[in-house]
Amino acid sequence: MNVKHIYGSIALCALLCGCVTAPPDPDYSATAPAPMPPPSTSNGSIYQAGHDIALFENSVARRVGDTLTIKLSERTNASKSSSTSTKKATSASLPGPTIAGRPVTVNGVEVLTMGVDNEAEFAGQGGSSQSNRLEGDISVTVAQRLPNGNLLVRGQKWIAINQGQEYVRIQGIVRPIDIDPDNSISSLKVADAMISYGAKGSLADANKPGLLARFFNLPFMPF
Repeated sequence: MNVKHIYGSIALCALLCGCVTAPPDPDYSATAPAPMPPPSTSNGSIYQAGHDIALFENSVARRVGDTLTIKLSERTNASKSSSTSTKKATSASLPGPTIAGRPVTVNGVEVLTMGVDNEAEFAGQGGSSQSNRLEGDISVTVAQRLPNGNLLVRGQKWIAINQGQEYVRIQGIVRPIDIDPDNSISSLKVADAMISYGAKGSLADANKPGLLARFFNLPFMPF
């Protein structure tokens, strides 16, 4: 009976874990626009303060809560190589003394002649390369309008595919003058950009090493 209870508990935990989904990060949630002030009763029948529309400006993001499309065109390549080679050789000799015009010998072999030879050599070589590419579009909202007129934008996109979830998050500062007339901007023009791409779910967990493997790969492990 105890064994059945244990198996039942394990099955229940597995079912509950399979139903749990990773929620989006609230720090990247959409920013709602500030509420517009109610119109004053002293306004006319046509013009209302706070509800004006500019006729000679592009309809691009400029206020808190406005949406903006960021075109991701990130592509970086980095490589590094190093090579080191050292060599050192030392040689010293000290002849034996001569007594009465003849060296000191034992059985015909000079015993007071000394010499030192030392040689050290080292060769090392290393190389590293890394590249990444991220393309696509993501719509974000204006979270804050800075005193100099720049816009702090952030947003995220979640896509659920079969047994996993993929997400793209971005945050940064853009200049309104860099925004194209179609209300889009390249990610190359986003200052202090923080872009993250990842996945959660059973497929992503299968690509990660186990707990013990990660423990033995810690930097301070002596093995």
